[in-house]
Amino acid sequence: MLIPRAAYRFSVAPDERWRAACPAGHPITGLGRGWIGRARCVDDGTPYGPNAPLLAAVTALVCATLASATGIRPELGVWLLLVPIGVLLATVDLAAHRLPDILTLPLATAALTLLAVTTLLPGTEGRWTTALLGSLVLAAGYFALFLISPKGIGFGDVKLAIGLGAVLGWYGWANVLVGTFAGFLFGALYGVGLILARRASRTTSIPFAPFLLGGALIGILLGTQ
Repeated sequence: MLIPRAAYRFSVAPDERWRAACPAGHPITGLGRGWIGRARCVDDGTPYGPNAPLLAAVTALVCATLASATGIRPELGVWLLLVPIGVLLATVDLAAHRLPDILTLPLATAALTLLAVTTLLPGTEGRWTTALLGSLVLAAGYFALFLISPKGIGFGDVKLAIGLGAVLGWYGWANVLVGTFAGFLFGALYGVGLILARRASRTTSIPFAPFLLGGALIGILLGTQ
């Protein structure tokens, strides 16, 4: 499971550099300048970062759900490739309230590129034109919300919307609407729950990416039907 190490390194304040050492201060080494490998100190074997079994279980559950709903269609390969990036983004946002460009922009590029290739294969159910337009429209909508309320929607969410609009738009505009609404609904319910539990106020910022990604999952699942 490679997500915990990357999540640990990415989960820093916006003005800080990516972590290059474990909590004990030992340098993180490995493939890809230390990005690829287990989240375990090479000196004393102590694990670090988010819970690896939990992330593995979440990733496997989402992949299995998508595989079951999509069936043997070319776009299933795209969904399975994008899931780990989505889980990593959600984990980093929960830990540090940030969405690194190094993750959101490749997610958008990969989604549009892979879906474009998918249209060349037999058995494809979606349309690349609506995927492209969905990415543009959703990003524009989020950008407008960012300008209206920067504390409610971060600019990282705007960049994430490019990729989410692509995967939702693949199956049509109804899925863009449903997936977006579901994401906002999940986020609102979470915020209300925190307020009722007296763990937050109306002005408290919350990590929005996990709920946007969850809404996108709902939209994709409905689209496969």
